[in-house]
Amino acid sequence: MKSLLKYTICCLVILSGSCKKKDFLERQSQTLLAPEQVFNDPLLITGVLANYYNRLPADASLTTNWQRHATYDDAIWGGGGNAGDEIRNSFTSYATDTWRSWNYGFIRDINLALENMESAGTKLTTPQKSQFNAEFRFLRAFTYFDMVKRMGGVPIVTTTLTTDKGDYETLRRPRDTEAAVYDFIAAECDAIKDNIGNGTSQTRANKFAVLALKSRAMLYAGSIARYNSLLAAPITLPGGVVGIPSEKASDYYQKALDASKEIINSGTYTLYNKNPNPGDNFFEAITKKGLANTEVILAQDFLQAKGRNHTFSYDNIARGIREDNLGSSAISPTLNLVESFEYLDGTPGVLRNRTADNSDYIYYDKLDDIFANKDGRLHGTVMLPGTTFKGARVSLQAGLKIWNPATNTYTTSENSAQGVETFYTDGKLWTGSSGPVRSGLDISNTGFNLKKFIDPLPGSSNRGQQSDIWWIRFRLGEVLLNAGEAAFELGRTGEALGYINKVRERAGFTTGLTTLTIDRIRNERRVELAFEDHRVWDLIRWRIAHILWNGNTANPDANLFALYPYRVIRPGDPARHDKYVFDKIVAPRFRAARFFQINNYYSSIAQGVIDANPLIIRNPGH
Repeated sequence: MKSLLKYTICCLVILSGSCKKKDFLERQSQTLLAPEQVFNDPLLITGVLANYYNRLPADASLTTNWQRHATYDDAIWGGGGNAGDEIRNSFTSYATDTWRSWNYGFIRDINLALENMESAGTKLTTPQKSQFNAEFRFLRAFTYFDMVKRMGGVPIVTTTLTTDKGDYETLRRPRDTEAAVYDFIAAECDAIKDNIGNGTSQTRANKFAVLALKSRAMLYAGSIARYNSLLAAPITLPGGVVGIPSEKASDYYQKALDASKEIINSGTYTLYNKNPNPGDNFFEAITKKGLANTEVILAQDFLQAKGRNHTFSYDNIARGIREDNLGSSAISPTLNLVESFEYLDGTPGVLRNRTADNSDYIYYDKLDDIFANKDGRLHGTVMLPGTTFKGARVSLQAGLKIWNPATNTYTTSENSAQGVETFYTDGKLWTGSSGPVRSGLDISNTGFNLKKFIDPLPGSSNRGQQSDIWWIRFRLGEVLLNAGEAAFELGRTGEALGYINKVRERAGFTTGLTTLTIDRIRNERRVELAFEDHRVWDLIRWRIAHILWNGNTANPDANLFALYPYRVIRPGDPARHDKYVFDKIVAPRFRAARFFQINNYYSSIAQGVIDANPLIIRNPGH
């Protein structure tokens, strides 16, 4: 099916009734369309849908709040010194409204579209009306999921609320329970999945996108039911407005597993596996667009030819290979993330930079040797020292380690030059053009650059051209991990291993796991889904965000680290001279340990909402 982008309509819709032609002021506008015009024309309805798909909420995507990847994903802010962005490196705590959403303007628009299509769409065939109805309801269910994961229980409103008498009391709705909202999402998915059509479209929801939404939502509900009850003081509100009873966990996990298996067993989607290099293959699984990429279920697409593009690559390309003279390196992945990727023999991914007794460095012949035999997903997610991209070397070197024989110690020699390579007196590299630099802006501060979602096409990091890489909303890799986690939580470890090992096999692991723990599953999600708007929501639903990000400067999980590479100057010692060593340090621009508090699990509700509707009760701790 043709992309929705072709149907975006500038004058889209103001849903008003027809005007009588008494005088000039009452004539019908030539640029506005009445409901009976819009909702009897499948092309115009598709235009409305195109607009609504682009309004689907995301917390951090390629175009929506993408800077938040450096606020609570595995990265720090490495971009320019704008105070509003630099604060991402120095939060003393997360604000209580950080994840707030009360998206009832969009819900009303969807409800109004559904009602107008039903009442005014007299010329639509029954199959057309059924399909469009299902598609609008998918958008509504998606939006309710986005709200419930942030706010807990919210009012479920499925009709437009209007009054002719100014009696606004009759329009007020209390918050439904958190469980009721998840149950509503599941019921909507069940009701529409077989009517939504759209074949194997990747830009409009089809049956499998509906199932993917159900898979994710039910997994979240199951986790909250299980792990909230395990807190010393479970987070609840009277009547279940916040908090899901623990006895509902298994039912939700089963629904997540069933939805996931329906996608997996259909054979419609397969993990992308067209490049023999696991790192390049994983990168292509994210960036290759079109039906040839059989992993992607639903994506927000962009199209260069239609002027639909974005600046994500411009803002995040490595400094030394940027194609513009301003932004770059805004999101700097951390050592924390890099070390989360295991070695291919299944051992923990901690990089080996010092000898076992910590008496000396480990010396490497090449910059990238320290990353040898790592999970292939690392090389598809992060630009590492020694990486090439767009046919150019990403020059990452912090400086030199110069041996002082008088003291038997190294002197560290760095250079504050940014964006250019500098050379030592021996004519060889001193510092790299892409960093890392301790206090630099628009340059790596951690020793790494982001690769995931960075466009490899020439000119894509130039403001004049920009990028049309798509934003993936659902893909099979996530669905397999959902299935594995749900099966594990249901005690079906053998089945869970099958799903988890399938994802790991694509990453280059030749020996499958034989035992499984919840921590192993959690790490798989961390590395597979990095920077895809999952990390913070996973920590929230598992109820471990306050443990990992406890604000303690002595807690390695609450602090973000960097890896600084150096070339060794030690003439007369061929085992060390001109080799490479690495220092692990706290990322220099990172200034405050991450601090997630119990009252961050549910965002605060705006005072204006409560003033307008006293039936709305506040979330715990607000």
